[in-house]
Amino acid sequence: MSQIQYYTQEGFDNLKAKLNNLKTKGRAEISKAIGEARDKGDLSENAEYDAAKDAQGHMESEISKLEELMSVARILDQADIGIDVVTLMNKVTIKNVKSGGKMVYTLVAEQEANLKEGKISINSPFAQGLLGKKVGDLAQIQAPAGIVEVEILEIAV
Repeated sequence: MSQIQYYTQEGFDNLKAKLNNLKTKGRAEISKAIGEARDKGDLSENAEYDAAKDAQGHMESEISKLEELMSVARILDQADIGIDVVTLMNKVTIKNVKSGGKMVYTLVAEQEANLKEGKISINSPFAQGLLGKKVGDLAQIQAPAGIVEVEILEIAV
């Protein structure tokens, strides 16, 4: 993953905190669990030991993945974000042409996506359909239920 990934300051801080938590508390907890399982005797037939070692492997894999993400992460300054066309970190108000329903989405990095908060991944088909559009433009977006046509009402930071 050598491609640069852009994050908000909040998203970057969350990534950093998760990595720090896994490296400190996570490793300490796994180490303790392995030690307790080892104290229970024969390791060749100790399911608890095997489970703890598996958990350690999964956690180290997650740490490695997060470290790789951090190495290519860049913080996008909101002052550098324009509102003339839809781009990463824009808050976009759209209207479904057919139903008239309005929605507001913020386009964010994949790791920051959270639909409950209205944050959609820049890599999602929906976001891809909005990128580069201007206020007043129509976008046809491939959704699971078929193509949805939306109008861009507002672009903000």
